[in-house]
Amino acid sequence: MEIKRIDNPTINDEAIVDVKKMGNITEVRYMKYRPEQKILKLNKDEYIVLSTGKTEKFYHKKTRAENLSSVAQSLKRLRDIINTNVSTPQNCLWETLTYAGNMTDVKRLYDDFKKFNMRLTYYLKTNHLPKHEYIVTVEPQGRGAWHMHNIIIFNEKAPFIENKILAELWGQGFVKIKRLNNIDNIGLYLTAYLGDMELNPHKRISPNAQIKEVTTYNSGEKSTKYYIKGARLILYPKGLRIFRHSYGIKLPITQRMTNREATESLVNHKPTYEKTIEINCKNKLDDNLSENNVINYRYFNKA
Repeated sequence: MEIKRIDNPTINDEAIVDVKKMGNITEVRYMKYRPEQKILKLNKDEYIVLSTGKTEKFYHKKTRAENLSSVAQSLKRLRDIINTNVSTPQNCLWETLTYAGNMTDVKRLYDDFKKFNMRLTYYLKTNHLPKHEYIVTVEPQGRGAWHMHNIIIFNEKAPFIENKILAELWGQGFVKIKRLNNIDNIGLYLTAYLGDMELNPHKRISPNAQIKEVTTYNSGEKSTKYYIKGARLILYPKGLRIFRHSYGIKLPITQRMTNREATESLVNHKPTYEKTIEINCKNKLDDNLSENNVINYRYFNKA
């Protein structure tokens, strides 16, 4: 399958698009041809080919490194969920939970977080502070160690909690807490940490590696760092859940409408990003199809 970027696609006003609303962020997706369902999943190991009725077995990849697209898809789902629930940055705290030692046991990660979240819930209740929801993610380091990022979400302005109190509640190592003000696309900002890896000038990198520049300002001082795009994806082991969230977290809402209706509904939103790709359709939609498929993504922000 061949995929390439193209510019200036033509999208008819009556074309059908999918509009996904995620807090302040809205994604509009257009597909020239929509793929038909060709299989029916029976269980995690078997599926039925609808055209023949024959039962086949899934091929399970042994490692996440064999299917990096699945990790990228998980990060996209995480990005959408973050944007759906973090539309008011003042109501949120973003904390990094680290370990004092080189903790490499992935099974221990969520057990430790569960205990921490129970202690945090008790602390908020006994100090008459508002209830919270959370979205927690795990991040691997190049040396094999793990730490976690946790977004604490309130229905009102986030209360002040001393860093040393959160460190005591965590009890495993260092805790760093940060507010999420002045960030347009918080989901994109946070998930970039999970997929990209900071460039180490002392290590060799592939000549095909994609480098991106990230500039931040802290108290008026400019800081620039460089990252290798997608370099961290290979470090996630097969079967690990990259993120979890509390029951009160809302999921994105997707509606199908015409391109004209989508454009009219977003008249007060600012367009922030657009991408169009062309995909070779052979053996994907219709073997007799002469044209390739075109998928267009447009993003808007109402903040």
